[in-house]
Amino acid sequence: MKKIKLLLLTLCMVLSGLMTSQKQYEPTWESLDSRPIPDWFGDAKFGIFIHWGPYSVPAWSPKGTYSEWYQYWLQSKSLFGNGDFKGDEVVQYHNRTYGSDFSYYDFGEMFKADLFDPDEWAELFENAGAKYIVLTSKHHDGFTLWPNEEANDRGFAWNSMEVGAKRDLVGELTTAVKKTDVKMGLYYSLYEWYHPLWINDKPRFVKEHFLPQVKDLVNKYSPDILWADGEWEMDAEKWKSREFLAWLFNESKVKNSIVINDRWGKGVRKNHGGYFTTEYESEAPEFMKPWEECRGMGFSFGYNQNEDAEDYNSPKALTLMLVNIVSTGGNLLLDIGPDSRGNIPVIMQERLLQIGKWLDVNGEAIYGTKPWKESFQWSSGEQNFKPKQHYLGGDFILKQTIDPEPGYAVKELFFTQNDSYYFAISPKWPGKKLSIRKFNPVKNSTVTLLATGELLQWRIEGENMVIDMPAFDINMVAEEDYYAWTFKIDKK
Repeated sequence: MKKIKLLLLTLCMVLSGLMTSQKQYEPTWESLDSRPIPDWFGDAKFGIFIHWGPYSVPAWSPKGTYSEWYQYWLQSKSLFGNGDFKGDEVVQYHNRTYGSDFSYYDFGEMFKADLFDPDEWAELFENAGAKYIVLTSKHHDGFTLWPNEEANDRGFAWNSMEVGAKRDLVGELTTAVKKTDVKMGLYYSLYEWYHPLWINDKPRFVKEHFLPQVKDLVNKYSPDILWADGEWEMDAEKWKSREFLAWLFNESKVKNSIVINDRWGKGVRKNHGGYFTTEYESEAPEFMKPWEECRGMGFSFGYNQNEDAEDYNSPKALTLMLVNIVSTGGNLLLDIGPDSRGNIPVIMQERLLQIGKWLDVNGEAIYGTKPWKESFQWSSGEQNFKPKQHYLGGDFILKQTIDPEPGYAVKELFFTQNDSYYFAISPKWPGKKLSIRKFNPVKNSTVTLLATGELLQWRIEGENMVIDMPAFDINMVAEEDYYAWTFKIDKK
């Protein structure tokens, strides 16, 4: 009898799986939004963004701006970002360095990627503790990092297989990453600043360029994530985004596994699509579905040789940004910008490895977790200090934790949980005791300091849980432990 029940249960599970995989999605937001987001994405928490292309050759823009927008800054003679700009800074730099007759398209041949080693990149991503990456397969300049027919329809070759590198960069990195446990994602810009069809005939651009090109990308590389961008110029109806997503979910090779974001037309972001995205923001506790914050280590996504060490966020700031985002249910997609030869700048490698070392010890408080009763425990004072910036710099998290402005509160603790444990994460060493307000764990709970593995004594005082801290011994902890201290509390 038990064998029959087990057989029936297995059959039901198989049929249920078949029904799920065979569900047909209609080209409406109601239908498309009903598709579940694969669980792995919400559990991943930490991903790596990679901006890489011909803009990596000049690799320059004023501090506080995006260097990957070099072509747009150059040809539009405009500029925006953090700071006061005249607008012609990139034009002046370009003319001094390359000459006024040097076209942006000439950078394609200079984009050699001759030192690119995809296996070394993949190993770095694993050691950083990242669970997924997202590579810019094509940015707004239209240059593709894979061999593609539509990339050349402007009248000349504009892809990495025929120009510069003479390599299928998407294919090589995809192969290397898929040897690991890291998921492979691809960024794709819907629009292109200066494509003739985009300028003169947008319906033809969508039909003859965008749709066949993005389908080619999906069919060739079967990405785990398709990260759309450049959607803001037209609504989804004109982009035919809903029809494309119905194809993606019903007919493509990755129909049952692909994860998408929310950038599929003007007004769609944070309303429809897959997971929601923010950019140079902070936490987003109001979202009721998976979400992701993307930002660079400095301000630029593409490599900007104009940025100095002082422009890069410290490992502590980056770690606290990750903790801050995860405590409200989000993921951090942290960007790196390789140079034109395929080197990942040493400071970027160092930051990734520093985060990875912290995650080696504290990762169970990050991966596969969800928000707790509250995301933060605040001190007294005004909350949520943020500087007035176009792009919210990473120093805001230090102001909200260890270096407050006068009169402002700090986040004393961040909270996460999984099925077995609560986690309280402190931005600084608590001193002699740690108090978690209005929290009473089960009677026999154990409390573990993850940095050392020590079991700590605790007690209830009024409505608060008070944890007695051990004597601090600098020799017992590593440098990365100072980024944030994690306390694991049994639920049972």
